Amino acid sequence: MAIELDNSFTVPVPPEQAWDVLLDVERIAPCMPGASVTSVDGDEIQGQVKVKLGPLSLSYKGTAKFIEKDQAAHSISIEATGKETRGAGTASATVQASLAQADGPGETLVAIHTSLNVTGRPAQFGRSLLPEVSGKLIAQFATNLQAMINADGAATAETAAPATAAPETAAPETAAPETGEASAVAEAPTATPAPATPVAARPTAPVIKREESLNAFTFVVIPILKRLVPVAAAGAVLAIALRRLRRKKP
Repeated sequence: MAIELDNSFTVPVPPEQAWDVLLDVERIAPCMPGASVTSVDGDEIQGQVKVKLGPLSLSYKGTAKFIEKDQAAHSISIEATGKETRGAGTASATVQASLAQADGPGETLVAIHTSLNVTGRPAQFGRSLLPEVSGKLIAQFATNLQAMINADGAATAETAAPATAAPETAAPETAAPETGEASAVAEAPTATPAPATPVAARPTAPVIKREESLNAFTFVVIPILKRLVPVAAAGAVLAIALRRLRRKKP
């Protein structure tokens, strides 16, 4: 089953900085629920993705490769292929991402177009469910990525802050005794150390929600069922009303 997907999210840094962040695959991989990187060799990444849909548990191992990196245009193209570890299903995708200045200052809008082709059990999800899954997945990734960037910014700001040096108290100079005099030399007073400057408490970094697998049932199927239940209930009430009207007819 082939499908085209379009998603977007915002990164809280300018495009030039967002470019470097998004190319650091090993670092941002934990921000994607269910994804893990096993190795990186140049532009080729080996990894694994786990997906759960109710009782259905899927695990893919595959390869992703950068086929285009246009830093001037801030665009990236990736080709990815994977195969189920416990099944015959396959997945392949071509991902094109572009970075642009967002409406807010110091923010980047990342637009992603994915051409996805899946076979096997995932094809049972249907065309209506896959966009829901990808949209929720990208939203969770963006939330985790923003938390990571904010934590990095807080740590960098703390490291760059100049330390306040404590003023030194100089001991008063004592004149040297003249030659031939038997007078004792008074001891110089000991300098009293200045009180230590209190160290500011280290800000707590935002917690990144790291999930071992993408549980699509929790954040996709249940919301869909919640929307369908009122519709089904209204349909049942209407059917009962029509049946009663028919019974009243002579």
